[in-house]
Amino acid sequence: MTALLASVTGPEEAIVALNAGADIIDLKDPTVGALGALPVETIRSTVRAVAARRRTSATVGDLPAEPETLSAAVALTANTGVDFVKVGFFGEAGALPCIRALRLQADAGVKLVAVLFADLSPNLRLLPMLSQAGFWGVMLDTADKHRGGLRKLLPHKHLDAFVRQARRSRLFTGLAGSLTREDIPALLPLNPDYLGFRTALCRQGRRTNRVDRDAITAVRRLIQTPCDATRHTNTPENFTNQRSAKRSKPLSRAQK
Repeated sequence: MTALLASVTGPEEAIVALNAGADIIDLKDPTVGALGALPVETIRSTVRAVAARRRTSATVGDLPAEPETLSAAVALTANTGVDFVKVGFFGEAGALPCIRALRLQADAGVKLVAVLFADLSPNLRLLPMLSQAGFWGVMLDTADKHRGGLRKLLPHKHLDAFVRQARRSRLFTGLAGSLTREDIPALLPLNPDYLGFRTALCRQGRRTNRVDRDAITAVRRLIQTPCDATRHTNTPENFTNQRSAKRSKPLSRAQK
């Protein structure tokens, strides 16, 4: 089954999303980019407000592909107590050194989710490398929110290939990127582990407005899954035994 991820900007929005049925509470600042980072204290206070009733995730920001920069941002975000840390790869250039560097964070127990972008020519060959580096998941999003939604930027067969390849690589999968309610019936048959929303959950359908309980409820009804992320067959927690049973292998020379 597919879970509902709701992107929020702090504790108040998180509680609205939780009460309206979101499965995963995702933290980001929609005013500063595709994966805008919130202040560390805002993330920490939101994690406290959610109080383990749902899984939480947070982005590290729209950062350059620099291993030291990303590693520091991941460590800072992970220390807030958030369950998953999302890292964006804005194109293929520089991705592999960063993936290698973040292996240390994964080995230390940080649950990493890579974000690739439909409008930046995502390379599916990175997926096995992410898995080998200890990433827990990968999602497909859009970098430029003015160019249209995910389904406008990539054909259905490419979205299907992404989900299938990620699953073969033992990564849980997410689809996002200016998704609307109309996108849900087309995406659910792909069986992603979650669908991520911000714009469709906000007042007047504007991503910088506050989230609206009725809008979240409307999306919730279309996805029709339990409001407890721990019950989902494809939820990140159900990958725990798989990843424990098969420890990540070092990246080969060719992949380095």
